[in-house]
Amino acid sequence: MTTSRDRQACIDECLHCYRTCLGMASEHCLPAGGKHVEPEHFRLMLACAEICRTSAHLMLLGVPDHRQTCRACADICEACAESCEAVGDMETCAAECRRCAESCRAMAA
Repeated sequence: MTTSRDRQACIDECLHCYRTCLGMASEHCLPAGGKHVEPEHFRLMLACAEICRTSAHLMLLGVPDHRQTCRACADICEACAESCEAVGDMETCAAECRRCAESCRAMAA
């Protein structure tokens, strides 16, 4: 059973991942170009940011169905981390995505 402290920790992770992915996409990937802006990778980063924001939003609202969103968030965060590692020079984003995925998996359980 998750506590309000667990939920708040997950909200914090989601919001941090949201900021990290969006910031890296706009401040790192766009200027870097090349592999960093290939459509599959770039869209995944934007999707990761959005599902993190949405998951945090639903948890803040106290919607019981947040578990479904958290499950999807964990999957997308994991995919984003793998993509960031494959592109390279994105360790910060990959690490944050993995932390968020772990937190969301626990929240979805």
